[in-house]
Amino acid sequence: MTSGAEPGTTGGHDTLRGIALKIVSVAVFVGMQTCIKAAGDVPAGQIVFFRSFFAIFPIIAFLALKGQLPTAFVTKRPFNHVARGVVGVGAMGLGFFALTRLPLPEAITLNYAQPLLVVVFSSVFLGESIHVYRWSAVAVGLVGVLIISWPELTLLNSDEGLDDQEVLGVMAALVAAAISAVAMLLVRNLVQTEKTATIVLWFSSTASVLSLLTLPFGWQALTPTQAALLVMAGFCGGLGQILMTSAYRHAEASVVAPFEYTSMILGVVVGYFIFGDVTSLNTLIGGAIVVAAGIFIIWRERQLGLERTRTRKVTLPQG
Repeated sequence: MTSGAEPGTTGGHDTLRGIALKIVSVAVFVGMQTCIKAAGDVPAGQIVFFRSFFAIFPIIAFLALKGQLPTAFVTKRPFNHVARGVVGVGAMGLGFFALTRLPLPEAITLNYAQPLLVVVFSSVFLGESIHVYRWSAVAVGLVGVLIISWPELTLLNSDEGLDDQEVLGVMAALVAAAISAVAMLLVRNLVQTEKTATIVLWFSSTASVLSLLTLPFGWQALTPTQAALLVMAGFCGGLGQILMTSAYRHAEASVVAPFEYTSMILGVVVGYFIFGDVTSLNTLIGGAIVVAAGIFIIWRERQLGLERTRTRKVTLPQG
């Protein structure tokens, strides 16, 4: 088999490896979120700096081993990378703010709104043709998001709700998912001309610099434990990125992507045993609905991809 083979054509062994790498990457990202939550009430900008700056080290080490480091930063589209960085930092900051104020399972599950919103924004901003199947899945998925959020959002109608940190957490998580969906559209554009390593390194570097701009706005002195947890979060973020990228090299995205939802199971387990978070019935029911909608969208994308491939084969001029 040549190195130029398409992902997913490498047989069952590579597909299983891709799935295994994806599950490990999900576990590492949950570990990152656990470290951030365990660090306590740290300003979001400060968390973004640690997450971004210390992620660079494992990524650079990996690229150096692969011999790809000398060209990793080379790009003809620096402004596109910076734009992706600005949007990504906004999403990351709000996501971390939510993580420090919500139970771990809830924070993880609300982030599942992102792929649903990617479908919406692809239609609105890119003019992509979205048919009734995917619109229906998005609508069902957003109902699931509403079910998860409802207990906190209903507190807005009461006086005590105005000071409730979980209300702010839910709102931040939903806005983060929306901004993250925009970031995904920017990445979609970048991957047409840029290598994965270039996108990842530019993002981590841009995010590190941008997060430093929040330094005058309330960064706090960290205890040794907090600093260690945030450094570990950064390393986990970089390692998770490497594992996730490797997973998509070994198997088709439509095969690997659904395993992202194993983070819900891990979040429930870690949240209970480490933070004493008891997952609410709303989160479980709403999460199941969102996961089902997300998997349907992934399946539908695969079917459309197969149809486009068949159409191209039919319309190719005969030799």
